[in-house]
Amino acid sequence: MRKFIRQTKIIATIGPATESEEDLIQLISEGVDVLRLNMAHADHDWIRMITERSRKVGKQLDREPAIMMDVKGPEIRTGYLHQELEIKESDLLDLVFVAQPNPPSIDGIWQIEVNYDKLPDHINEGDTVLLDNGLIQLKVINSSKEKIRCQVQGDATLKSRRHVNLPGIETGLPSLTEKDRRDSLVGIECNHDFFALSFTRDADAVDLFRSFLKDNGSDAQIIAKLEDQKGVANIDEIIQSADALMVARGDLGIECPFEELPIIQRKAVGSSLSAGKPVIVATHMLESMIDSPVPTRAEISDVANAVNEGADCIMLSGETTTGKYPHECIQLLNKIASRMEDEIQPGLTENLKLFRPKAKMLRSAAMLAMRLENSAVLVFTRSGDLAAKLGALRPNGAPLFAFTDVEGLHRRLRLIWGIEPFLMDFSQDPEITIQNAIRLLSEGPWIDNGDQLVIVTNAFAHDKVVESIQLRVIEL
Repeated sequence: MRKFIRQTKIIATIGPATESEEDLIQLISEGVDVLRLNMAHADHDWIRMITERSRKVGKQLDREPAIMMDVKGPEIRTGYLHQELEIKESDLLDLVFVAQPNPPSIDGIWQIEVNYDKLPDHINEGDTVLLDNGLIQLKVINSSKEKIRCQVQGDATLKSRRHVNLPGIETGLPSLTEKDRRDSLVGIECNHDFFALSFTRDADAVDLFRSFLKDNGSDAQIIAKLEDQKGVANIDEIIQSADALMVARGDLGIECPFEELPIIQRKAVGSSLSAGKPVIVATHMLESMIDSPVPTRAEISDVANAVNEGADCIMLSGETTTGKYPHECIQLLNKIASRMEDEIQPGLTENLKLFRPKAKMLRSAAMLAMRLENSAVLVFTRSGDLAAKLGALRPNGAPLFAFTDVEGLHRRLRLIWGIEPFLMDFSQDPEITIQNAIRLLSEGPWIDNGDQLVIVTNAFAHDKVVESIQLRVIEL
């Protein structure tokens, strides 16, 4: 039985460092499962080009990765500056809503444009405003329709178009912007497998996006990004409504107190596992390797912790878009995940709630495969639900094979922990389908003579279809 490199999946964001055909071939060969396209930095022509190139390479390698479009979501930014602005602790600074191409200093107070004129409706005296991913902290002194006067809390350099965060403050920004709609239409045109919804605040945001996708002919799955306190407060309803969850620690670490971030991550992973939904841990996994050939020791521990907590996927962002060592990052994730999985005591999670009889059979099948030598679990699925539940059980060390006859689902299954998916036509006769699956596995580097397959499938008994668990010994 071939041992998987790892059962935790890897998502790589594609950018200038990895967009060439040669780099994509290497990424997919190294085991990348999902390619992420970040709409904060991509234009539509590039999206069409990179999607076509990725599909071509996947078919060429007979290992098609899923493609995720990460929509930008609502955001507030400062305006354009002709030159960087040096600000000092205790300086006064006005956030204004009229374009300031070269911000003037009125009575010694800098006038900085922000692109959201309804901001005063949500800001009160004493609130905190963060600029540039939390590097610049401002304390609100007073607020009016024309401006928000703030006091700078530390020396800093302000550059153009910096991100504005409002920890603990709800705004009236829409969950799906017009840019998101335009970008998503291109993703639908390109048949993307996943859409990641930034700053998901509640189940209604997911439902609105799903309606938009369906109205435009897409059955793509939605990954809800957990990025602010409102999302954390509504995490259970978000998990139920979305197809998967991403713990996006960049903005989340700004919107929430630092010391809360590890706790939020652990709870998000646990809640997703209990619901049988895939969960992704993202941002700053190997941030130092954007410029360094080796990671920090803390980053190694961070990746190992995400694997140990049971995340389905670990994700790279800048490391594989503009970083100098994208392939070394993938190779390192392979090593860390593989080593950690070897250390995890084999066993099934008890948190997953299984309701349907066939789903409940998965627990027995997974346990049997873990207790037998050279064995794997084989399931057949048209919705992906059985494969998702099987992966959520976390049968560490047992290969999990999922066959489907639904085009596109075989790519979406790559998001799920431990699942190796295959696209194959199904027969009306369950036995023929099983034999075809075994033949396909034996023709590849997956199973050997004498291996055992624990198969969850339908079978005919007295002209009736019944659910069954079968144990097959491979004879080639």
